[in-house]
Amino acid sequence: MKKKLLALLLACGMILGLAACGGGNDQGSAATPPPAGDNEPAGDAGGSAPEGKTIKVGIICIGDENDQGYTYNFIRGVDDATAALAAEGITVEWVKKYNIGEDSSCEDANIELAEEGCQLIINNSFGFEDYMLKVAPDYPEIEFIACTNLNSSFSDLPNVHNAFANIFEGRYLAGVAGGLKLQEMIDSGDLTPEQAVIGYVGAFPYAEVISGFTSFYLGARSVCPSVTMKVKYVNSWSNATEEANAAAALADEGCVLIGQHSDNTTPATAAQSAGVYHCGYNNDMTGVAPEASLISCRIDWSPYFQYAIKAVVNGESFDKDWTAGYADGSVALTTLNEAIAAPGTAGKLAQVEADLASGAVHPFSGPWTGTGTAFGADAPDTKDMPEGEFYDESNVAAGMTSAPSFYWIIDGIVEE
Repeated sequence: MKKKLLALLLACGMILGLAACGGGNDQGSAATPPPAGDNEPAGDAGGSAPEGKTIKVGIICIGDENDQGYTYNFIRGVDDATAALAAEGITVEWVKKYNIGEDSSCEDANIELAEEGCQLIINNSFGFEDYMLKVAPDYPEIEFIACTNLNSSFSDLPNVHNAFANIFEGRYLAGVAGGLKLQEMIDSGDLTPEQAVIGYVGAFPYAEVISGFTSFYLGARSVCPSVTMKVKYVNSWSNATEEANAAAALADEGCVLIGQHSDNTTPATAAQSAGVYHCGYNNDMTGVAPEASLISCRIDWSPYFQYAIKAVVNGESFDKDWTAGYADGSVALTTLNEAIAAPGTAGKLAQVEADLASGAVHPFSGPWTGTGTAFGADAPDTKDMPEGEFYDESNVAAGMTSAPSFYWIIDGIVEE
């Protein structure tokens, strides 16, 4: 049954653990992490807790803070959650394991954290979940979380969980900012409508990435109707050289705006070198590409970390599969680069943000038609979304998984 269910879920598109966007300081240098696999106990932010509540939490990371992207964004969530919980009288001691591979070293890391007395263990990459699930049955008193994955939510184990945020909302908003820039260039005569082409650097052709670039494209199209998109996959979540090469190649092919679902800042610097614009992911990239990068989106993991940690501290159950979005403070944008953004962008973003929060706008609203082949399927299928309806991505309350499941390539987007 498990194998059948897993195959069905994978048919919706495998999701690797890149993910992420949100609040907090949008810029800043990352601290130098410990060597790969070393522990880094981190004390609480603010001394002893007034109520005397303490918890030890482990986090296993595929990278380190120096990536200035995915893991850096996770550690921002750790820091913000630690400070917020300290203010509520909860002391968190973090034990961090950096640069862990999606292999048996992840299983070892989970065991080590469990043996060190962690009451909660967070795995931050999609490929970690299988190894986490091997360890969890041996430690039923410990809660385990697999971020950006989906199999824990279907597991019979009561102590395993999935979590992801509705980053497609942030990508839609970033697409609006990019689309407004393209439309400004069309209106000024710098582009013809047909030249409004977005290039997108994608990690893998999986649902998480497809969901993200589709919502980004639909956001751009909502304000620049003639826009089209080209997608190049680099088949890696974190390969700085290949990401730069893909961005440069897209610019050479005539793309005037680069988006990305990859871990590094090199698509931003490549865009600046090519004289085109850029929208980023996980971190504010205006520091490395001030003449190109308009805005980024990111998941803010702090609200979820606070929620899960408080539940464990208080001996309460928490969601088997959790998600939240823009209205909940778990998805946000970095600071808009006003120096290069189209006039009126900030006001338009505020309007769309309010509409997303109220439900007046949904990123996957029709009309659109898409074709895609589900993982394991023998043939592609086509989906038509009429005007006034939408694909209810990641709506756990409606029976969807928190992990994205959108796998169709819609009209106007070409994979290369």
